[in-house]
Amino acid sequence: MISRRSAARLFAAVAAGAFVTEARARAREQAAEAAFPPEGCILDVPFRGRPVPVHAVVRGRGPDLVLIHGASGNLRDFTFDLIDRLSDRYRCIAFDRPGLGYTGNTDPAYARAFTSRAESPAEQAALLAAAYAELSDGPPLVLGHSFGGTVALAWGLGHPARALVLLAPVALEWQGGLGAIPTLTGSAAGGGLAVPLLTAAVPDGLLRRITQGIFVPDPMPAGYFAHIGAQLTLRRDSLRSNGRQVNGLKPHVTAMQARYRELALPIEWVHGTADTIVPHHVHALPFKVRHPATNLTLLDGVGHMPHHADPAAAVAAIDRANAAA
Repeated sequence: MISRRSAARLFAAVAAGAFVTEARARAREQAAEAAFPPEGCILDVPFRGRPVPVHAVVRGRGPDLVLIHGASGNLRDFTFDLIDRLSDRYRCIAFDRPGLGYTGNTDPAYARAFTSRAESPAEQAALLAAAYAELSDGPPLVLGHSFGGTVALAWGLGHPARALVLLAPVALEWQGGLGAIPTLTGSAAGGGLAVPLLTAAVPDGLLRRITQGIFVPDPMPAGYFAHIGAQLTLRRDSLRSNGRQVNGLKPHVTAMQARYRELALPIEWVHGTADTIVPHHVHALPFKVRHPATNLTLLDGVGHMPHHADPAAAVAAIDRANAAA
């Protein structure tokens, strides 16, 4: 049996470790927010009886184009340079997705430390559509990348849109899991116990290598890591939200794919053939069979970030969607 003295020492060590972890995590969160503040406005969007903060960047003139980022990201993925390529002829409206960047969760319960619950793509689309309604009254073009593409599809299924532009989206059920990190950070125990340690301990060098890995086999653009604010995703609330959303995505996609026949709007799809994160043969090709009217553009040898590897192809897809809408 453990003596009282040993138990007291163990308790003191655990308490000291928790105190240090909490202090380190809080300091890194504050540093991330100071280095990467909101680039746009924070909308207080009425949603299910309470206001939810939604971070939006609005730039340009022309038809409304909503941009929805992928997992582990924020709207800075689009402000890096894509919006600059579009703002001469589109009114670009980029949102942080719920629980990421500077947008709040749709339900306070999703932000608790010890839970595995998270927003479905439909809930995310509903909040962002409500935020869009605060800014405009006409149906927009809706662009989504990766997980944001899933949210864009949910928008198309549940809310007015002129057309969809999908960049390497998660659209269909896949085989297998999604790896150890989302499994850990998306679990109730991992969210409460492991996430604070990750926030406190993951070095920027590792964060840079992880970010570079999202682009493989393409190079990460110069200046991208300094702009994207990947450190924002290391905040405890964001790590939990991201892990839970990713970890719980498959059943939502499975339910959504049964409804894709309802999509009666133009769809432009751009996908790299070397994408190993969201493989085109799992998502793009079968979707084209299910929805033949989709205009699918495959980029040979391009990875998971087609709007950075071949921005002209992404811009051309947006222009085609606008013309067809």
